[in-house]
Amino acid sequence: MSIVDDVIREKLHSHVLLIRQVSEYIINSGGKRLRPALVILSAGAFRYSGKYHYNLAAIVEFIHTATLLHDDVVDESALRRNKETANALFGNAASVLVGDFLYSRAFQMMVEVNNMRVMQILADATNTIAEGEVLQLLNCRDPHVTEENYLQVIRYKTAKLFEAASRLGAVLGNATSDEEEAMAIYGMHLGTAFQLIDDMLDYSGNNQDIGKNLGDDLAEGKPTLPLIYAMREGTSEQAGIIRKAIEDGGKNGFQPVLNVIQQTAALDYAKQCAEAEIATAIASIAFLPDSENKKYLLQLARFAVTRNH
Repeated sequence: MSIVDDVIREKLHSHVLLIRQVSEYIINSGGKRLRPALVILSAGAFRYSGKYHYNLAAIVEFIHTATLLHDDVVDESALRRNKETANALFGNAASVLVGDFLYSRAFQMMVEVNNMRVMQILADATNTIAEGEVLQLLNCRDPHVTEENYLQVIRYKTAKLFEAASRLGAVLGNATSDEEEAMAIYGMHLGTAFQLIDDMLDYSGNNQDIGKNLGDDLAEGKPTLPLIYAMREGTSEQAGIIRKAIEDGGKNGFQPVLNVIQQTAALDYAKQCAEAEIATAIASIAFLPDSENKKYLLQLARFAVTRNH
């Protein structure tokens, strides 16, 4: 991962000062580096011995970072990882344009790998992520979003890059098509569980731990799983409280909504869903021979549902 960081720093270089400032700010502001770690671990699990996995890990991180820059503009977010968001610090225009720079730099780096399958995976993933962003935008302020609709958004918007990262390592390691697909399943379900826990933490976490303000999702009118479940299982009065909060947005209704979530055990349900996703992810890599890389893939899966940040 230290080598990946070196690649990231090298490839961030631009003669345009503002691009360097914004890129370095967001890349160096923390983050778990889970997606690039998946590329490294997946490649290692298939005994890949080249160097392209470092570049692909950096590419995945650039794509992820670009989505964060654009996300924070769309969501009008002011805090991420306990720091001001790039758009709050540098402005919306700079954030959008530097996000575009990171996307295009990622595609420049893909060409260097000179592998059409790699290009296909990353191009498809980037397109799917964009579709997920638009779907989420359409769902905002809509209290009629179903659990199925919600899961589609997070599989597109979040889990798709986890899936691509896991798949890329397998491709580099000359995995069979079945093995590649198994790694993709691992990444998809890991990423889904990761987002489910993220959405839980918006109603149960600690501001300092999660690095953003509690209730941000509700303020944006996002109908996440705890809200969907609470509306479905609660009384008509409880459902009405949540429905109004989603339609109105803002944080004025946060405490009444939190009360309903607790009364309906909605967070327990979301946690169970996340654990079911992780069970599927773990089962999908049972075929891998025992190794340090497999051990870390399993640890990563468990971390996804036990974390508090």
